[in-house]
Amino acid sequence: MEYAKLGSTDISVSRLCVGCMSYGQPSEDFHMWTLDYDRSREMIACAWDLGVNFFDTANVYSFGSSEEYLGRAVRDLKIPRDRIVLASKVYFNEGFLSKEAILREIDGTLKRLGTDYLDLYQIHRFDYSTPPEEFMGALNSLIRAGKVRAIGASAMFGYQFHNLQIIAERNGFAGFSTMQNHYNLLYREDERELIPICRQYGVSLIPYSPLAGGHLSRREWDSDSLRSASDRVSRQKYDQARENDTEITERVYALAEKRGVSMTEISLAWLLHRGVAAPIVGATKPWHFEAAVKALSLKLDEEELRSLEEPYRAHEVVGALSSNITLSK
Repeated sequence: MEYAKLGSTDISVSRLCVGCMSYGQPSEDFHMWTLDYDRSREMIACAWDLGVNFFDTANVYSFGSSEEYLGRAVRDLKIPRDRIVLASKVYFNEGFLSKEAILREIDGTLKRLGTDYLDLYQIHRFDYSTPPEEFMGALNSLIRAGKVRAIGASAMFGYQFHNLQIIAERNGFAGFSTMQNHYNLLYREDERELIPICRQYGVSLIPYSPLAGGHLSRREWDSDSLRSASDRVSRQKYDQARENDTEITERVYALAEKRGVSMTEISLAWLLHRGVAAPIVGATKPWHFEAAVKALSLKLDEEELRSLEEPYRAHEVVGALSSNITLSK
């Protein structure tokens, strides 16, 4: 396993992060394909045994049970708290990012995880209803109180992220150390503005959906898996650009065949080449993690990179929101 620092912090994380949206109580109002506790614990144990120390969840994942499963597994597996990096998120809740909401939600997250601090606390989206000075100040107060070590952001427009970093600087608040954005071979819109801004501020990229909901891990666009059949969110993300994107997946497949590796390895190796600190991998089977780890040692040459990137065409923005939305039970 390889490790990297998050932004300018002293937090050392594995170059792969476990996306815990896959773990939690299945629900028709969220996802039906999530794993129960026993299977979730097995996957967390598998990742830990492979050297992964970075786990990402959110207060909204399976309505809190993802955090509960992760915290319970850490205790059951007797993983030392100071050797694991726990990250969670706030936004899709009552009050969005108001000071009141942030102070309430962090306590709920810590309780469900069974810990007294988070290594990384991220705003899940930009809040259009709360003054930025209010939520940046609230996040800063969590660091001062010792409840959070560092803060991060997730999918938003480049100008929004830039403005938030300036607000932090002007007010003496902690700035963001990470950006969890939507980024993979099938979706590269953030290369235009958001990613360069992150580079400007020394912010680490920890993108979600690095395998595009599985489309970059198999040749066939559709799958007979429960997730493929029931994940409406993934279909909304990717099906609209299916005609163009299948050309990219074909190139991933061809290169994987040529190199004698999996499509997962090719897709993650491309992301790592693009300077990503730790892609967030949502795995439901041990071999998913095993393939992801192999990507760390796979190097692609310039010709291979050009071949993978050449078919890309501009996409509709997917991830950043133009207004506030809530997820209801």
